Amino acid sequence: QVQLVESGGGSVQAGGSLRLSCSISGYDSTRNRCMAWFRQTPGKEREGVAALYTAGGTPYYADSVKGRFTISQDNTKKIVFLQMNNLKPEDTGMYYCAASPLMSDCFSGSWAFKTWGQGTQVTVSS
Repeated sequence: QVQLVESGGGSVQAGGSLRLSCSISGYDSTRNRCMAWFRQTPGKEREGVAALYTAGGTPYYADSVKGRFTISQDNTKKIVFLQMNNLKPEDTGMYYCAASPLMSDCFSGSWAFKTWGQGTQVTVSS
């Protein structure tokens, strides 16, 4: 059974940085997949932030985070990171890691992903 566990959330002031990690277990690391980060605030839909396909290629970023966030993976392809710099109060939310076996899902909404982590809270104060 595939499990995703996020960590690294916290509270920072605007302009600060955080690095989120998503550890993947129960998944054949030789099989490529789309790994994505989403975020959600109360009353709003879950929003795609960034995604990458583990075989390589250009990562996807939401316009709101381009130039500030970077998604990457470790050499084992069992940890996915989200480096968040120059954080803004509007970046506040619960951040979720998600996985899908399809590369095309890297450009899809949250509906395409069947495997999710439990989330990690990010709070940015002004």
